[in-house]
Amino acid sequence: MTTSQNGKSLGLAACTAIVVGNMVGSGFYLSPAAVAPYGNLAILVWMIMGAGAICLGLTFARLAGMVPAVGGPYAYTRLAYGDFAGFLIAWGYWISIWSSLPVIAIAFTGVMVDLFPVFGNRLTATILTLGVIWAIVLVNLRGVHAAGLFAQVTTYAKLIPFGAVAIIGLLYIDTSHFAEFNPSGQSLLQSFAALAPLTMFAYLGLESATVPAGDVRDARRTIPRSTVLGISIAAALYVLGTVVVMGVVPRAQLVNSVAPFSQAAGLMWGRGGELAISIAVVISSIGALNGWTLLMGQVPMAAARDGLFPPLFARLSTRGVPAIGMVVSATFATLLVLVQAVGSDSFAAVYRLMVGLSTMTAVVPYAFCALAGTLVASRLSNGQKTPRVTIIELIAFLFAMFTLYGSGAEPVLYGMVLLMLGIPVYVWQRRNGDIARLESVETQSGAPIRPAASL
Repeated sequence: MTTSQNGKSLGLAACTAIVVGNMVGSGFYLSPAAVAPYGNLAILVWMIMGAGAICLGLTFARLAGMVPAVGGPYAYTRLAYGDFAGFLIAWGYWISIWSSLPVIAIAFTGVMVDLFPVFGNRLTATILTLGVIWAIVLVNLRGVHAAGLFAQVTTYAKLIPFGAVAIIGLLYIDTSHFAEFNPSGQSLLQSFAALAPLTMFAYLGLESATVPAGDVRDARRTIPRSTVLGISIAAALYVLGTVVVMGVVPRAQLVNSVAPFSQAAGLMWGRGGELAISIAVVISSIGALNGWTLLMGQVPMAAARDGLFPPLFARLSTRGVPAIGMVVSATFATLLVLVQAVGSDSFAAVYRLMVGLSTMTAVVPYAFCALAGTLVASRLSNGQKTPRVTIIELIAFLFAMFTLYGSGAEPVLYGMVLLMLGIPVYVWQRRNGDIARLESVETQSGAPIRPAASL
């Protein structure tokens, strides 16, 4: 049977584009300012985190090769560890998505403030941040087709201008900006740990090629190749882009920049270059918001269809989208923006906390999936085959754990509280499910069936 007969239309180029398109987002645009205090160490950490991200990507590729499952990390965790673990991972992954929306929106607002200083006061910036979040929600509420078309328009807008900065910009760097390896004043381990979540946030989405596994030609070969290739392209862009921005913008200015790439382009090519990069960031930020907003409705919908999330998350609008779940998720993102707008005076503090929270809740699913391969293989073979954990999977797990450690006490605390708040939801869903099954048995048998003892 031919590929067209199988209906599998995604090849290596398409899958690689999916990985690169989903990874290169706001974590890349704002990161040079966030990592600037750490000097040359930041560049080294970008490369190390890229290697770790490739190991994580390969673990997802292995899982996708064994069982193409809808729901990504949630589906694999549920298959490997059971319903409760699957629920917690779906809950955490969902939190990671809606808590990342403010970070992407902040990137958009930062550029708008740079272009139009009148937006620089806190109230206006907050309104702008919330406005772009809800505008994209409205686009997604119009249906998957509208969201997909919007994504196609914005996906590649980011690559050409940022590729130009990362490559051509190498001719403009001032090597004196790289005189200090680690000027932060912290130990090497402390600095590495602090950089881990800032850089890992940019690698979120590395599992993207596994999502459409059922539509990929020769998935067992294409997904690993596209994953490694996509992460490698993104890592090269991250490293070279950071080198250029740090080499062009003085560190004293860079640490306080809200639009580091635009500022670097302005110093290299004047106002025209700055404007071009700013427009690219605006378009790309909107595109990233669109992609994650679409996913924000799909993940809880998959869990709700399995009976692990409240049924309202599975309800579809007349346009075929999980509208209620999307609006609920966007409301939580709105609350996060408002809490941080009221409680913090520092742009850097807001950015770091949101990145830490989003990364922490995403890395927990990554850690579960890193070691899920052997359990999934065992389940698929009915226990007849139990392969060992590979070195790559072990590295991926340790990489995820170190990133979790580096997220910091405050994001981990908030993240754990949010994860634990999901337990009552799970208990409620299981209780309702058990009652429904019990009533079904009673109806079929005609006799009441009750537990031997009540709690």
